[in-house]
Amino acid sequence: MTRVDRVVTSGTFALDGGTWDVDNNIWLVGDDEQVLIVDAAHDTEPIVDAVGDRQVVGILCTHAHNDHITVAPQLSRHFDAPIFLHPADDVLWRMTHPDVDYTSLADKQRITVAGTDIDILHTPGHSPGSVSLHAPDLAALFTGDTLFSGGPGATGRSFSDFGTIIDSIRDRLLTLPAETTVHTGHGDTTTIGAEKPALSDWLARGH
Repeated sequence: MTRVDRVVTSGTFALDGGTWDVDNNIWLVGDDEQVLIVDAAHDTEPIVDAVGDRQVVGILCTHAHNDHITVAPQLSRHFDAPIFLHPADDVLWRMTHPDVDYTSLADKQRITVAGTDIDILHTPGHSPGSVSLHAPDLAALFTGDTLFSGGPGATGRSFSDFGTIIDSIRDRLLTLPAETTVHTGHGDTTTIGAEKPALSDWLARGH
């Protein structure tokens, strides 16, 4: 049976000359045989331990801020698995891994792991190439830093835009079933139903 497991690692997010200490969620989607790693933050060891002897079908990066891709190349080599990233985030990817290539993701692309289909939704705003992963059979959504419990991801730094992230959340995410569980890049999970009423408040506040 396909399940979702979480690994939390700690490290530093760096952009625009600043650094911040962060705890990141890494999500493992799969069964006892196969698994997809969602994001590759900070430290290989706890991720490798959680994967165990399962086949890794890929390391999928929801976006290319350094704290979400830190150890993607190491995991790729260790598991002989491809790295997936939307090419609109290439400029950010090259800041951390200038000489490492990846497999490009596209909107509406489908990845299958352990017999479960995962649909790629391009949800720019936090970064140009941010994606969310929707697994309808699991009633699960993996949003990276696009949507959190309590609101949208930050848009105050380079390559981000508040209007764009609001459009992505309204048009691509809040249209999903209310019971969909939202697995975020940092912090607690939430649901689409819990976040939907707040959209008007986000628009009023701005970023």
